[in-house]
Amino acid sequence: MGDFSPYSLFLLFFISFTFNSLNFSYGDLGEAEWINVKDDDEYNMVQNGITSLKKCDLSSGIWVYDQSYPLYDSGCPYLSTRVSCQQNGRPDTDYEKWRWKPHGCSIPRFHALDFLAKMRMKRIVLVGDSIMRNQWESLVCLVEAVIPPERKMVTYNGPTMSFHALDFETSIEFSWAPFLVEIKEGSKKERILHLDSIEVNARFWRGADILVFDSAHWWTHSSKWSSWDYCMEGQSVLRNLNPMIAYEKGLTTWAKWIDLNLNPQRTQVIFRSISPQHNRETGWKCYNQRKPLGYFSHKLHVPEQLIVLQGVLRKMNFPVYLQDITRISAFRRDGHPSVYARALDEKDRLHHKDYTSDCSHWCLPGVPDIWNEMLNALL
Repeated sequence: MGDFSPYSLFLLFFISFTFNSLNFSYGDLGEAEWINVKDDDEYNMVQNGITSLKKCDLSSGIWVYDQSYPLYDSGCPYLSTRVSCQQNGRPDTDYEKWRWKPHGCSIPRFHALDFLAKMRMKRIVLVGDSIMRNQWESLVCLVEAVIPPERKMVTYNGPTMSFHALDFETSIEFSWAPFLVEIKEGSKKERILHLDSIEVNARFWRGADILVFDSAHWWTHSSKWSSWDYCMEGQSVLRNLNPMIAYEKGLTTWAKWIDLNLNPQRTQVIFRSISPQHNRETGWKCYNQRKPLGYFSHKLHVPEQLIVLQGVLRKMNFPVYLQDITRISAFRRDGHPSVYARALDEKDRLHHKDYTSDCSHWCLPGVPDIWNEMLNALL
């Protein structure tokens, strides 16, 4: 190497001194303090990536009021009537303005174009019941406003509806399968739940790049609200089967299908945990609620469905990520449609007790938008 000129030596000294000074400054703060300084920034999320996020307990945190929410207008044309609470006359809007802040990490704000860029030439399929459709409508509304009207469309195929972002060659699909396994009508019009049959439903999921599943509520409808008349497994008729045993059998059939048919290098699978209901029996515990619960005065009950689901996932070979939204949503009894699941004029609102109160589904914009922000961070 040749001799350094005085200017070169000075330049090297200056760069070295500056670098060491910067290192000293961050080192003085310490790793934890530096992270706290950037607590609300997306830097940590971007730098650490999905591996770090999956290590973070996203279900542990607080709801933070944020005036910059919601992320889309309540007039989104893809919302169904029962979740269009503002259009149906709900007088308050604060339920739209809460975001979830985990204690140990940050969830990046949802940006439609970034999401569509990640999903370019991909299919994302959300499979489940009406709560999953609730989430699908949220996801479609989160992205649709950045797409010109002539470059987006919805198509239907059997139990599946698909939103297409044509310029991105992306489809966001919802496939109706509340049990995941098949339910069929018998010769006497009876409803038969086939615990070991799934292919009739699964054919609509094949070829997807991302699959998001949910199945829980329909397994626990009791007495006159029961969702089936009896179960079958092979040629065996199973009457009066404990719903949680039936649930485990049905989930095991689903798990075997995933293990046998999907390649984790090709397809990402997420199972979203059960969405909490607030007083489903009478339906009035969520009526006129205006803010999230601040805390629970008792230990939060872990739904039996979640325990069964965790047990089935542990036995699988395929890596399925369990997206736990149960606890965070349990705080949000203010987020349900209640009587605003239908259009009410001023006269109707005076007689609201004449109407049923929906404490199961979620107003949109609202809580499912946060589920989708979490989902986006995981993809």
